[in-house]
Amino acid sequence: MSTRYASFVDHAFNREQGKFRNFMSYDRRWLEEVGSEDSQARALWALGTCVGHTQRREIRAWAAELFMQALPGIVETTSPRAWAFALLGIKEYLHRLRGDRGAANIQSVLVARLVSLYEEAKKPGWNWFEDIVSYDNARLAQALITTAGTEPELAAAREVGLDSLRWLTEAQRAERGHFRPIGSNGFYRRGEARARFDQQPLEAHATVSACSAAFQVTGDRAWIFEARRAFAWFLGQNDLDATVYNPDSGGCRDGLHVDRVNLNEGAESTLAFLSALVEIQALEARAIGIDEIPESGERGLSTLLNAANQTAT
Repeated sequence: MSTRYASFVDHAFNREQGKFRNFMSYDRRWLEEVGSEDSQARALWALGTCVGHTQRREIRAWAAELFMQALPGIVETTSPRAWAFALLGIKEYLHRLRGDRGAANIQSVLVARLVSLYEEAKKPGWNWFEDIVSYDNARLAQALITTAGTEPELAAAREVGLDSLRWLTEAQRAERGHFRPIGSNGFYRRGEARARFDQQPLEAHATVSACSAAFQVTGDRAWIFEARRAFAWFLGQNDLDATVYNPDSGGCRDGLHVDRVNLNEGAESTLAFLSALVEIQALEARAIGIDEIPESGERGLSTLLNAANQTAT
C-alpha cells in the first residue's frame, strides 16, 4: 500500500510549478495546476515522515528527493498552518538527515514566522497566533514544541508553543470538564463567542498530538491528562455523550452537530481516530512507572482504550 500511496503523491507533484496538485476527478484528471497551501505542507509532512521512519531504502530515497524539490515552495506560503505542517515534516526529515543545511535554514525561517505572528496577535487573555481560532489549531503549538524540543537556543519558540497550547486547552474545555473543540461553524474570533458546533475529529487528534509532544519535552504529567481528555472525546466524553468512534465498523464518524452525530465516516475522520489511538497508546506506555494520573471523566480511559483496541484491530 505504501508504494501505491507514494505513486499517487509523486504523480500529484507538478514539476513545472514545483508544487503539488490536490484535487483529482473520478476519471483521474487533476482539477488544478497547484493545490492549496495546506495541501503543499501536508505533502511535505508526509514525505518528511517517510524519510524519518521508513525502513525501505528505495522509498526513503524517493521521499527525500521529492521533499527537497518541494520544500522551497513552502517559503512562498502565507498560511500559518502550512508553516506548522511543514515544520512537522522538516523535523521528521532532519531526524534522519541531520546535516541538511537547506532544510534547517527553512526550518528556522518558519519558526521565526510563527513566533512573530504570535507576538503580534497576543493580547491579554488571548494567547494565540491570530485573531481567530479556526481549524487544526493545536498543530501550530505542536510545530513549535516539536521543533524546539529541549534545545536551549530555541527556548523562546518552545515557550510560545507551550503557552499557546495551555491557552488552547483551556479554551477547549467545557464546563463539565470534557474536551470541547472549537466548532467549525463560525470558529472563535477574539472578543466573540466560541462556536460549539460542528466539532471535528481533526481537532481531537491534533490536541492529542500536541499534548503528547508537550509531555515529551517537559515531562509535565498534566499534558498526559490533557491528551487523555482530548482522546476521550472520540469515545463519548463530549457535549452529546455520544460515541464518535464507531465500534461496529472500526471507522470514525465525521463529528458532532448541535443535536446529533454526523453519521458519515470519512477517511479524514477515521484516520484522525486511528492516528490518535496509536499516539495515545504510545503516550500511555511512556507514562507507565510515573505517579498515577487522574482519569479523564467518570469512565477510566484504560477501559475505553481496551474496547477501542479490540474493534480497531
